[in-house]
Amino acid sequence: MCKYTIKIKKINKLAVIPQYAHKGDAGMDLFSIDDVIIKPMERKLVHTGIQIQLPTNTEAQIRPRSGLALKNGITVLNTPGTIDEGYRGEIGIILINLSNEPFKVEEKMKIAQMIIKPIISPEIKEVDKLSDTSRGEGGFGSTGLK
Repeated sequence: MCKYTIKIKKINKLAVIPQYAHKGDAGMDLFSIDDVIIKPMERKLVHTGIQIQLPTNTEAQIRPRSGLALKNGITVLNTPGTIDEGYRGEIGIILINLSNEPFKVEEKMKIAQMIIKPIISPEIKEVDKLSDTSRGEGGFGSTGLK
């Protein structure tokens, strides 16, 4: 039995409670309550009609659905979007259309996925020096392509 519970409140009669499509899936599907057209290169806030209460020391990450991204060029703009444990407002999904064709979001359409992750809140400590590593300050392509 799972030791975590997410409390979900419908705030719109069209809302669908998030659900896992298959046992063992990391993400649960989120559903639209809106009927809206997203034009090419346009972004829109799409409503889900739900509010959530997360378990202590967790966050919800909002991620794109791979099928929408591959087949239609629709993705979550601020991926992964973060829903903090203390947030109690409606879950809204910022979708962007990266295709050349308008895309219609329909009521009860699966539009994103939500993954619940543990969080840590470490102590912040200012220091004068960090430890040395073999990587050092190498970043942005420092390891080459091959």
